[in-house]
Amino acid sequence: MTAGTGGGVGRLVTAGTGGGVGRLVTGTGVRAGRPVTGTRGDVAWAVRRGLPALLFLALAACSTGPSLENRAQVTAPPGDSHHLTIGSAGFTESDLLAQMYAQLLNQAGYKTSILTVANRELYEPALESGQIDVVPEYAATFADWLNAKTHGADAKPVGSPDLEATMRALRALATPRGLTVLPPGRAVDQNAFAVTAAYAREHHLKTLGDLGAAKLKVRLAAGDECVQRPYCEPGLKRVYGIDITGIDPKGVGTTQAKRAVQNGQDQMVLTTTTDATLDQFGLVLLADDRHLQNADYIVPVVNRSRAGSERVTTALGKLNDKLTTADLATMNEQVDSWRRLASDVTRAYLKDKGLLK
Repeated sequence: MTAGTGGGVGRLVTAGTGGGVGRLVTGTGVRAGRPVTGTRGDVAWAVRRGLPALLFLALAACSTGPSLENRAQVTAPPGDSHHLTIGSAGFTESDLLAQMYAQLLNQAGYKTSILTVANRELYEPALESGQIDVVPEYAATFADWLNAKTHGADAKPVGSPDLEATMRALRALATPRGLTVLPPGRAVDQNAFAVTAAYAREHHLKTLGDLGAAKLKVRLAAGDECVQRPYCEPGLKRVYGIDITGIDPKGVGTTQAKRAVQNGQDQMVLTTTTDATLDQFGLVLLADDRHLQNADYIVPVVNRSRAGSERVTTALGKLNDKLTTADLATMNEQVDSWRRLASDVTRAYLKDKGLLK
């Protein structure tokens, strides 16, 4: 069984603690259509508090949609199950979002558990079948993933920098699968490009448009797939006129990539908008002023027949007006750099914002 989008074969191992908790380790850190950064490269499948055999068999089968028995869920009325399972994709940011969802739903009167699943190929079918009830997703990325699943790998992408158009396309693809996409909030996790603060000052750069206009030669630290991905080298050249002289394949947002820019070996690094470590390397983001990147706003996706109620929508919607991209970056830093527990970080954040008592 191939896990993730990098072709790595999944393998089942047994963790040494937690009562025989299983985990499926995959060989890649790619978020369906775009690389992931930082701790996302080491995703693992772990069931907290044990794994029901039925769920294990369903996930391990790597099914591509609801079974014949479950297809009725697609047209079932919105459900309101008392116990909800929240899915996490196993990297820091997804863990944080899952914890916030669980804590808000607990306060609304639900019992919750969190299930960490390494990749979308596993957790999306489980979401359709109701073995997972709620998952934090990224609007444009998930829209393109569902589009490819529905219409084939060569289907024209439907995700775009236009959030409204992206959400329309996403909902049209999700609804027939028994999924409801809740409203997006303010937080967005997009690909982003950073240079040293000194380089930005020297050349008067605040945006990628400024960099293109400066006619500077730029060596870019990124994943090797950047050469062909439209949001990366081709897009930087086409949309901004940036003279990319080469790709230094050190990965997306990795320490090695950032150090290469910090020491002048490279001039720019591909990372994400929620990267909280840039200051440590003297780096600053250049604004995507011509909207090259897709609208990867964070959206909760729920199984309609189990978590499609107005009560769930209201509970999770409280986060929309509060959570910002900067907030996510700060929480990522607290977990990755300060080694705090995601549950503690999110509880403190929600209390500070008046969302938890």
